[in-house]
Amino acid sequence: MDLDQARAEPRESMDYDVVIVGAGPAGLAAAIRLKQLDENVSVVVVEKGAEVGAHILSGAVIDPSGLDALLPDWRQDEARPLTTEVSEDIFYFLTEPNGLRLPNVGMPKLMNNHGNFVGSLGLVTKYLAGRAEALGVEIYPGFAAAELLFNEDGSVAGIATGDMGIAKDGTVSERFTRGMELRGRYTLLGEGARGSLSKIAIRKFGLDAGREPQKYGIGLKEIWQVKPEKFVKGRVQHSFGWPLDSRTGGGSFLYHFDDNLVTVGFVVHLNYENPTLSPFDEFQRFKTHPLIRDLFEGGKRLSYGSRAITEGGWQSVPKLTFPGGALIGCAAGFVNVPRIKGSHNAIASGMLAAEKLVPVLAAGRSHDEVVEIENEWRDGPIGADLKPVRNVKPLWSKYGTLLGIGLGGIDMWLNQLFGWSPFGTLKHGKPDHATLKLLSEVKPIVYPKPDGKISFDKLSSVFLSSTNHEEDQPAHLKLTDPSIPIEKNLPLYGEPARLYCPAGVYEVVYKDAEAKTEPRFVINAQNCVHCKTCDIKDPAQNITWTVPEGGGGPGYANM
Repeated sequence: MDLDQARAEPRESMDYDVVIVGAGPAGLAAAIRLKQLDENVSVVVVEKGAEVGAHILSGAVIDPSGLDALLPDWRQDEARPLTTEVSEDIFYFLTEPNGLRLPNVGMPKLMNNHGNFVGSLGLVTKYLAGRAEALGVEIYPGFAAAELLFNEDGSVAGIATGDMGIAKDGTVSERFTRGMELRGRYTLLGEGARGSLSKIAIRKFGLDAGREPQKYGIGLKEIWQVKPEKFVKGRVQHSFGWPLDSRTGGGSFLYHFDDNLVTVGFVVHLNYENPTLSPFDEFQRFKTHPLIRDLFEGGKRLSYGSRAITEGGWQSVPKLTFPGGALIGCAAGFVNVPRIKGSHNAIASGMLAAEKLVPVLAAGRSHDEVVEIENEWRDGPIGADLKPVRNVKPLWSKYGTLLGIGLGGIDMWLNQLFGWSPFGTLKHGKPDHATLKLLSEVKPIVYPKPDGKISFDKLSSVFLSSTNHEEDQPAHLKLTDPSIPIEKNLPLYGEPARLYCPAGVYEVVYKDAEAKTEPRFVINAQNCVHCKTCDIKDPAQNITWTVPEGGGGPGYANM
């Protein structure tokens, strides 16, 4: 049987009141809130990771306001996922040899981390999944939502999970299993940043019309076990400056939690200009700074991961609602960039969607647009969190690190004290894929070789991410035009995919490496950690990230 014949077979179908894509904070919060409000509402959550939390990656200093609103008893629960409160809040501006500690008194109040928790967002989602299942929510991990289903009138009717067992050459293997249709009266898309189905919904329904382009960063993270004498439980440290130049936005985080564990991470804004920049190597270089390196001397690196982050904020959030569903969480872009936090807003958005859907479902409605979700988020806690910081990202992008952050700080103070900004609401300008300069216009960045003790290479890092894909399947990274990487991106930009990818997925391989003859573009899809950076940053917008077989990808342990 060939693939067309196999796909001609009808898929099994299951019907629900609400179908939720993504078992992240937003999706699980929506599921829990739906059941809290009406235990008779049928809810299913489909998750592409092999288990809940397998694809979750965040800093994570977590604002507990979302959890407090959703589950007021969570702090008394012996199984609670967060136990380390922030005890110390430190900010640094780094230069190459030194660093300047910034006084906390000068920071806007919203930047204060006291009262927040340090921990694992992966563990938070596992906890939420347990609470959701106890309420009767069905959760299916290991099933990738590969297709949006539509009714005859164009409204969203649900999703279909991907077919399993298609061989790399496109034929049907003995493992072949047809995907399943999960149909809902309403469908909530909580896939996270740059979700593949969210992209389709945004394009089909024009949800980004009249909004600024969404902006992104790439976040890279490791967890280390450090020597006890270097550990300060609850310490939170952020920095900006070195190793990035003044025209490249980003910064670091160091969080001490649990027993001698330290989360170290680095964020690079994806509107960077130099095509020879490698976010992964900037992260490794950061750890060698004299003020940072000693923390990791004698320690052990336990895990690694990477993920794109939505950074557009207030002015880039697309319209949330469409006929038959809504965007929630980071699929909509609710990250507060200066605070480096989004899970509280993700939970709030899931709750808002649920609270508006329950009376609609009770009234017998289906597949229409629940405009109340869109109409009310800006006047609620999410809007209150995002509006005061709306100009920080565009000021940083326009004026560079020192002046931009200084102006952003003033703007946050004015918003905090008076609810007013002298800048109004600034625009972001170009989308991130359009910001690269030509190779001929920049000075190439040369990175030091990793020492294998503090700094590492990509492949050994991917190993720590426990990434795994069924090898005999078509590549889930699609090229619209296979000729572009070598014929255009290579001469113009040095083919930046080989550098912005944090997992070594993309390579340019030469028949004669010394003479650099007959280059080929190679996609090592099995290395993909599902960060989505290629889908965002490719200057030709030639790469489309699609879901691989369900259960594939990273297997993050408590990231």
